[in-house]
Amino acid sequence: EVPLVESGGGAVQAGGSLRLSCKVSASLWSSTYMGWFRQAPGKEREAVVIFSTGLDHTHFPDSSFEGRFTISQDSAKDSYYLQMTNLKLEDTAMYFCTSGRLFGIRPEDFPYWGQGTQVTVSS
Repeated sequence: EVPLVESGGGAVQAGGSLRLSCKVSASLWSSTYMGWFRQAPGKEREAVVIFSTGLDHTHFPDSSFEGRFTISQDSAKDSYYLQMTNLKLEDTAMYFCTSGRLFGIRPEDFPYWGQGTQVTVSS
């Protein structure tokens, strides 16, 4: 079973919106923190948002994400969503869901990763 499965990526025009989903397998229900990272071609993977699994702690390392991106959880509590609005050209990247037991903002802080979902923003 794949522990984390992302979906919801796609192509969108600048100013548009997308909602990414991350389905968490039962094997990772003990995780304390989750995160969304992204990686554009030729660039390092960067944290978009880190949050506790109970959503009582949310951290956007870059202020440019606040106000545009929000986190939510489905009622079954086995999926998390990254709602992205007012998308910009620079948001084009592969987006990854990740989980772990400790808070961190570096990719190496998280041991479990999904395969990623591509987001492409065009003008």
